[in-house]
Amino acid sequence: MASQDQNVSADAMKTLLLSVGSQVKNLRKERGLTLAALSETTGLSPAIVSQIERGLANPSFSTLVQIAHGLDIPVGRFFATSEVPPSPVVRKHERQNFTRVSREAVGDAVYEQLTPDLNGALEAHWVVSPPGHDTSATPFRHIGEELGIILSGKQDVYLDGVRYTVEAGDSIRYSSELPHWYVNAYDEDCVSIWVSTPPSW
Repeated sequence: MASQDQNVSADAMKTLLLSVGSQVKNLRKERGLTLAALSETTGLSPAIVSQIERGLANPSFSTLVQIAHGLDIPVGRFFATSEVPPSPVVRKHERQNFTRVSREAVGDAVYEQLTPDLNGALEAHWVVSPPGHDTSATPFRHIGEELGIILSGKQDVYLDGVRYTVEAGDSIRYSSELPHWYVNAYDEDCVSIWVSTPPSW
């Protein structure tokens, strides 16, 4: 039974990677971008972009964010699975879970979408960052504004290199156009809710 489940999971992963790759390629061509141009915009090598387009790479979540921002789309668009108009209510067990890209994509971090889709003026995510989680290698930068609310634990938020330590009960707002990244240098999970406008994940 375990072997069968693993095969199903592997097949689902392959399908997902091919779907993401196909979308990246189609969107790149729609925008008239060459591999080199998208590579320059995202800071990724042309070889990596090519492998992703062919479904041969298992990109990290940060890499997908870089590609999405380079194509000017929310990263959640890569994982949309239904054209049916969503309910305004998102049940806990129905959250879009970006960790399904792969365990390697985000490590032990959890990224779950709290908004029913990405068609509104804002989006919100439930994020659980484990000790050691660090996105400094690929700082985020995009249009809009973000608000983070820490529910438990604490983490460091870097805004253009300036560190702000936020913990349970704290909130932080900033322009998303500033290079920003997150580090949990502490010994417990940080559970938080992040809201951004316009949708950019």
